[in-house]
Amino acid sequence: MSASAQTDLELLVQAAREAGELALEHRRAGLKIWSKGAAGPVTDADLAVDAFLKERLLGARPDYGWLSEETADSTDRLSKESVFVVDPIDGTVAFMKSKPWWTVALAIVRGGEAVTACIYAPVLRESFAAQRGEGATLNGEPIRASDTSDLDDASMLAEASLFQRPIWDEAWPAMRFDKRNSIAYRMALVGAGAFDAAMALSPKWDWDVAAGELIACEAGAVVSDHKGRPYRFNKFDPRQASLVCAAPALHPLIVRRCAPISLPD
Repeated sequence: MSASAQTDLELLVQAAREAGELALEHRRAGLKIWSKGAAGPVTDADLAVDAFLKERLLGARPDYGWLSEETADSTDRLSKESVFVVDPIDGTVAFMKSKPWWTVALAIVRGGEAVTACIYAPVLRESFAAQRGEGATLNGEPIRASDTSDLDDASMLAEASLFQRPIWDEAWPAMRFDKRNSIAYRMALVGAGAFDAAMALSPKWDWDVAAGELIACEAGAVVSDHKGRPYRFNKFDPRQASLVCAAPALHPLIVRRCAPISLPD
Protein backbone atom coordinates (compact mmCIF):
# COMPACT_ATOMS: atom_id res chain seq x y z
CA MET A 1 0.00 0.00 0.00
CA SER A 2 1.38 3.40 -0.94
CA ALA A 3 2.05 5.98 1.75
CA SER A 4 -0.74 8.23 0.45
CA ALA A 5 -3.25 5.35 0.40
CA GLN A 6 -2.29 4.37 3.93
CA THR A 7 -2.74 7.95 5.07
CA ASP A 8 -6.17 8.13 3.42
CA LEU A 9 -7.23 4.93 5.16
CA GLU A 10 -6.02 6.16 8.52
CA LEU A 11 -7.90 9.42 7.96
CA LEU A 12 -11.19 7.59 7.29
CA VAL A 13 -10.81 5.18 10.21
CA GLN A 14 -10.09 7.94 12.71
CA ALA A 15 -12.77 10.27 11.35
CA ALA A 16 -15.37 7.49 11.50
CA ARG A 17 -14.57 6.81 15.15
CA GLU A 18 -14.79 10.48 16.07
CA ALA A 19 -18.04 10.83 14.13
CA GLY A 20 -19.50 7.83 15.94
CA GLU A 21 -18.70 9.33 19.33
CA LEU A 22 -20.26 12.64 18.27
CA ALA A 23 -23.45 10.83 17.25
CA LEU A 24 -23.62 9.05 20.60
CA GLU A 25 -23.17 12.35 22.43
CA HIS A 26 -26.12 13.82 20.55
CA ARG A 27 -28.30 10.83 21.32
CA ARG A 28 -27.49 11.03 25.01
CA ALA A 29 -28.44 14.70 24.98
CA GLY A 30 -31.80 13.99 23.31
CA LEU A 31 -32.47 14.02 19.59
CA LYS A 32 -34.36 16.46 17.43
CA ILE A 33 -36.08 14.57 14.61
CA TRP A 34 -37.49 15.67 11.25
CA SER A 35 -38.96 13.79 8.31
CA LYS A 36 -37.45 13.72 4.83
CA GLY A 37 -40.64 12.24 3.42
CA ALA A 38 -40.02 9.06 1.45
CA ALA A 39 -36.34 9.25 2.41
CA GLY A 40 -37.25 8.64 6.06
CA PRO A 41 -36.30 10.49 9.24
CA VAL A 42 -33.28 12.65 9.91
CA THR A 43 -31.98 13.87 13.25
CA ASP A 44 -29.86 16.74 14.44
CA ALA A 45 -27.14 14.13 15.01
CA ASP A 46 -27.13 13.21 11.29
CA LEU A 47 -26.61 16.86 10.40
CA ALA A 48 -23.99 17.47 13.09
CA VAL A 49 -22.00 14.40 12.07
CA ASP A 50 -22.22 15.40 8.42
CA ALA A 51 -20.89 18.88 9.21
CA PHE A 52 -18.11 17.43 11.36
CA LEU A 53 -17.03 14.97 8.67
CA LYS A 54 -17.09 17.59 5.94
CA GLU A 55 -14.83 19.87 7.95
CA ARG A 56 -12.59 17.00 9.11
CA LEU A 57 -12.16 15.25 5.77
CA LEU A 58 -12.08 18.21 3.38
CA GLY A 59 -9.86 20.03 5.84
CA ALA A 60 -7.34 17.22 5.38
CA ARG A 61 -7.96 16.79 1.62
CA PRO A 62 -9.22 20.12 0.23
CA ASP A 63 -8.79 18.97 -3.36
CA TYR A 64 -11.22 16.03 -2.97
CA GLY A 65 -14.88 16.20 -3.96
CA TRP A 66 -17.82 15.58 -1.63
CA LEU A 67 -20.98 13.46 -1.87
CA SER A 68 -23.03 12.91 1.27
CA GLU A 69 -26.59 11.93 2.12
CA GLU A 70 -27.02 15.03 4.28
CA THR A 71 -25.36 17.63 2.02
CA ALA A 72 -27.00 19.18 -1.05
CA ASP A 73 -25.37 17.59 -4.09
CA SER A 74 -23.11 19.61 -6.37
CA THR A 75 -21.84 18.65 -9.80
CA ASP A 76 -18.44 20.01 -8.74
CA ARG A 77 -17.64 16.47 -7.56
CA LEU A 78 -17.75 15.24 -11.17
CA SER A 79 -14.59 17.17 -11.99
CA LYS A 80 -12.62 15.87 -8.99
CA GLU A 81 -10.10 13.05 -9.27
CA SER A 82 -10.99 11.80 -5.77
CA VAL A 83 -14.35 12.11 -3.99
CA PHE A 84 -15.42 11.44 -0.41
CA VAL A 85 -18.68 9.47 -0.37
CA VAL A 86 -20.27 9.73 3.07
CA ASP A 87 -23.25 8.43 5.00
CA PRO A 88 -22.96 10.20 8.37
CA ILE A 89 -25.40 7.83 10.08
CA ASP A 90 -26.46 4.84 8.01
CA GLY A 91 -29.43 3.25 9.77
CA THR A 92 -30.95 6.34 11.35
CA VAL A 93 -34.04 4.46 12.58
CA ALA A 94 -31.86 2.02 14.54
CA PHE A 95 -29.88 4.97 15.90
CA MET A 96 -33.07 6.71 17.02
CA LYS A 97 -34.35 3.54 18.73
CA SER A 98 -31.02 2.87 20.50
CA LYS A 99 -30.44 -0.32 18.54
CA PRO A 100 -26.82 -1.11 17.65
CA TRP A 101 -27.19 -1.64 13.88
CA TRP A 102 -26.21 1.78 12.59
CA THR A 103 -22.89 2.88 11.19
CA VAL A 104 -20.75 5.72 9.93
CA ALA A 105 -19.91 4.76 6.34
CA LEU A 106 -17.05 6.51 4.53
CA ALA A 107 -15.41 5.86 1.17
CA ILE A 108 -13.04 7.52 -1.24
CA VAL A 109 -13.97 7.06 -4.89
CA ARG A 110 -11.51 7.48 -7.73
CA GLY A 111 -12.18 6.79 -11.41
CA GLY A 112 -15.65 5.48 -10.58
CA GLU A 113 -14.33 2.91 -8.12
CA ALA A 114 -14.24 2.90 -4.34
CA VAL A 115 -10.55 2.70 -3.41
CA THR A 116 -10.59 3.30 0.36
CA ALA A 117 -13.35 2.61 2.86
CA CYS A 118 -14.29 2.43 6.51
CA ILE A 119 -17.58 1.34 8.11
CA TYR A 120 -17.75 1.92 11.85
CA ALA A 121 -20.49 0.61 14.15
CA PRO A 122 -20.01 2.74 17.28
CA VAL A 123 -22.18 0.78 19.71
CA LEU A 124 -20.58 -2.53 18.73
CA ARG A 125 -17.09 -1.01 18.44
CA GLU A 126 -16.67 -2.73 15.07
CA SER A 127 -14.45 -1.00 12.53
CA PHE A 128 -14.36 -2.49 9.03
CA ALA A 129 -11.74 -1.10 6.66
CA ALA A 130 -10.38 -1.78 3.20
CA GLN A 131 -7.99 -0.47 0.62
CA ARG A 132 -8.37 -1.65 -2.99
CA GLY A 133 -6.04 -4.57 -3.63
CA GLU A 134 -5.09 -4.93 0.04
CA GLY A 135 -7.92 -7.00 1.51
CA ALA A 136 -10.43 -6.06 4.21
CA THR A 137 -10.28 -6.10 7.99
CA LEU A 138 -12.48 -5.96 11.08
CA ASN A 139 -10.75 -4.25 14.00
CA GLY A 140 -7.44 -4.86 12.23
CA GLU A 141 -7.95 -8.58 11.60
CA PRO A 142 -8.48 -9.95 8.07
CA ILE A 143 -12.01 -10.97 7.11
CA ARG A 144 -13.25 -13.36 4.44
CA ALA A 145 -16.63 -14.03 2.86
CA SER A 146 -18.23 -17.41 3.46
CA ASP A 147 -17.64 -20.42 1.23
CA THR A 148 -21.35 -21.28 1.15
CA SER A 149 -22.26 -22.65 -2.27
CA ASP A 150 -25.96 -23.58 -1.86
CA LEU A 151 -28.87 -21.21 -1.40
CA ASP A 152 -30.71 -23.84 0.62
CA ASP A 153 -30.35 -22.75 4.27
CA ALA A 154 -28.14 -19.79 3.32
CA SER A 155 -28.25 -16.81 5.69
CA MET A 156 -29.73 -13.78 3.94
CA LEU A 157 -29.94 -10.16 5.04
CA ALA A 158 -33.15 -9.17 3.30
CA GLU A 159 -36.90 -8.93 3.79
CA ALA A 160 -38.32 -12.46 3.75
CA SER A 161 -41.50 -11.14 2.13
CA LEU A 162 -39.52 -10.16 -0.99
CA PHE A 163 -38.98 -13.82 -1.83
CA GLN A 164 -42.67 -14.64 -1.47
CA ARG A 165 -43.84 -12.09 -4.04
CA PRO A 166 -45.30 -13.39 -7.34
CA ILE A 167 -42.48 -11.95 -9.43
CA TRP A 168 -40.15 -14.91 -9.55
CA ASP A 169 -39.84 -17.34 -12.45
CA GLU A 170 -38.02 -19.78 -10.18
CA ALA A 171 -38.93 -20.55 -6.59
CA TRP A 172 -36.36 -19.82 -3.91
CA PRO A 173 -35.19 -22.55 -1.55
CA ALA A 174 -35.67 -22.18 2.19
CA MET A 175 -33.24 -19.59 3.55
CA ARG A 176 -32.62 -17.98 6.94
CA PHE A 177 -33.50 -14.29 7.06
CA ASP A 178 -32.30 -11.51 9.33
CA LYS A 179 -32.31 -7.72 9.41
CA ARG A 180 -29.74 -4.99 9.96
CA ASN A 181 -30.80 -1.36 9.44
CA SER A 182 -27.55 -0.08 7.97
CA ILE A 183 -27.08 -1.15 4.36
CA ALA A 184 -23.34 -0.61 4.67
CA TYR A 185 -23.27 -2.84 7.75
CA ARG A 186 -25.14 -5.60 5.92
CA MET A 187 -22.50 -5.60 3.20
CA ALA A 188 -19.64 -5.58 5.69
CA LEU A 189 -21.17 -8.55 7.51
CA VAL A 190 -21.33 -10.49 4.25
CA GLY A 191 -17.67 -9.65 3.74
CA ALA A 192 -16.91 -10.93 7.23
CA GLY A 193 -18.70 -14.22 6.57
CA ALA A 194 -21.28 -13.57 9.30
CA PHE A 195 -24.00 -13.81 6.62
CA ASP A 196 -23.95 -15.36 3.19
CA ALA A 197 -25.74 -12.62 1.23
CA ALA A 198 -27.59 -9.30 1.34
CA MET A 199 -30.12 -8.27 -1.27
CA ALA A 200 -32.52 -5.43 -2.11
CA LEU A 201 -34.51 -4.78 -5.28
CA SER A 202 -34.62 -1.03 -4.80
CA PRO A 203 -32.26 1.77 -5.83
CA LYS A 204 -29.33 2.47 -3.52
CA TRP A 205 -27.46 5.75 -3.35
CA ASP A 206 -23.68 5.74 -3.61
CA TRP A 207 -23.39 6.70 0.06
CA ASP A 208 -25.40 3.58 0.95
CA VAL A 209 -23.12 1.13 -0.82
CA ALA A 210 -19.72 2.58 -1.82
CA ALA A 211 -17.91 1.71 1.41
CA GLY A 212 -19.66 -1.65 1.69
CA GLU A 213 -18.88 -2.57 -1.90
CA LEU A 214 -15.15 -2.18 -1.40
CA ILE A 215 -15.06 -3.94 1.96
CA ALA A 216 -17.20 -6.85 0.77
CA CYS A 217 -15.28 -7.29 -2.49
CA GLU A 218 -11.87 -7.05 -0.83
CA ALA A 219 -13.06 -9.82 1.50
CA GLY A 220 -13.91 -12.03 -1.47
CA ALA A 221 -17.64 -11.38 -1.82
CA VAL A 222 -19.21 -10.20 -5.08
CA VAL A 223 -21.32 -7.04 -5.37
CA SER A 224 -23.53 -5.97 -8.26
CA ASP A 225 -27.03 -4.88 -9.14
CA HIS A 226 -29.69 -7.57 -9.63
CA LYS A 227 -28.69 -8.09 -13.27
CA GLY A 228 -25.07 -8.73 -12.33
CA ARG A 229 -23.76 -5.35 -13.45
CA PRO A 230 -20.87 -3.99 -11.36
CA TYR A 231 -21.23 -0.65 -9.64
CA ARG A 232 -19.81 2.58 -11.00
CA PHE A 233 -19.68 5.46 -8.53
CA ASN A 234 -19.76 9.26 -8.76
CA LYS A 235 -21.98 9.43 -11.81
CA PHE A 236 -24.22 12.44 -12.46
CA ASP A 237 -27.06 10.42 -10.89
CA PRO A 238 -25.27 8.75 -7.95
CA ARG A 239 -27.55 5.74 -7.63
CA GLN A 240 -27.29 2.02 -8.24
CA ALA A 241 -30.31 0.07 -9.51
CA SER A 242 -30.37 -2.53 -6.75
CA LEU A 243 -28.13 -4.60 -4.47
CA VAL A 244 -26.82 -8.14 -4.57
CA CYS A 245 -23.91 -8.72 -2.19
CA ALA A 246 -23.05 -12.36 -1.76
CA ALA A 247 -20.47 -15.04 -1.15
CA PRO A 248 -18.73 -15.77 -4.46
CA ALA A 249 -20.44 -19.10 -5.10
CA LEU A 250 -23.90 -17.74 -4.26
CA HIS A 251 -23.75 -14.54 -6.31
CA PRO A 252 -24.41 -16.16 -9.73
CA LEU A 253 -27.23 -18.25 -8.25
CA ILE A 254 -28.95 -15.12 -6.95
CA VAL A 255 -28.42 -13.10 -10.13
CA ARG A 256 -29.82 -15.95 -12.26
CA ARG A 257 -33.12 -15.66 -10.39
CA CYS A 258 -33.10 -11.85 -10.27
CA ALA A 259 -31.95 -10.92 -13.77
CA PRO A 260 -35.38 -11.35 -15.46
CA ILE A 261 -36.96 -8.91 -12.99
CA SER A 262 -37.72 -5.45 -14.42
CA LEU A 263 -37.58 -2.67 -11.86
CA PRO A 264 -39.25 0.74 -12.20
CA ASP A 265 -36.93 3.62 -13.10
